Amino acid sequence: METKKSEEVLAEIYRNTQLAIQSISDILPETQDEQLREELTRQHEEYEQIGGRAAQLARDKGIELKNPNPVKKAMMWSSIKISTLTDSSRAHIAEMMTQGTVMGITSLKSTLSDAAVPEMDEDIAALLKELIAKEEHFEDVWKGLIV
Repeated sequence: METKKSEEVLAEIYRNTQLAIQSISDILPETQDEQLREELTRQHEEYEQIGGRAAQLARDKGIELKNPNPVKKAMMWSSIKISTLTDSSRAHIAEMMTQGTVMGITSLKSTLSDAAVPEMDEDIAALLKELIAKEEHFEDVWKGLIV
């Protein structure tokens, strides 16, 4: 199995944060619950911070990052709109966010296990581990709001 290089890991970190930011931006207008809105806004800011740090690392290291596929973003938007059209309750939105967070964790942990950790740039490895920890915390928050 070929190991992922630091550049690929950084691209995955960036892609993950951009998809999370987009998802939150799509779901916020559908959210009436003030506690959910505050949590979504807080998480949006944290994803922006990590995405910004990933972009800065990429600039510093001469790595080109690409934004997520526009078709994927459009599909995500339509899925969120359809899902919240029938149910915009706190539990449903928290469940949707849990599912997205779990997908992010799975993707990031897969990236970590596929990465050549000893050879990976230490700044990129640290950012990956930080994002995984944040995602795991976010998952716990959303699970607590499902009930």
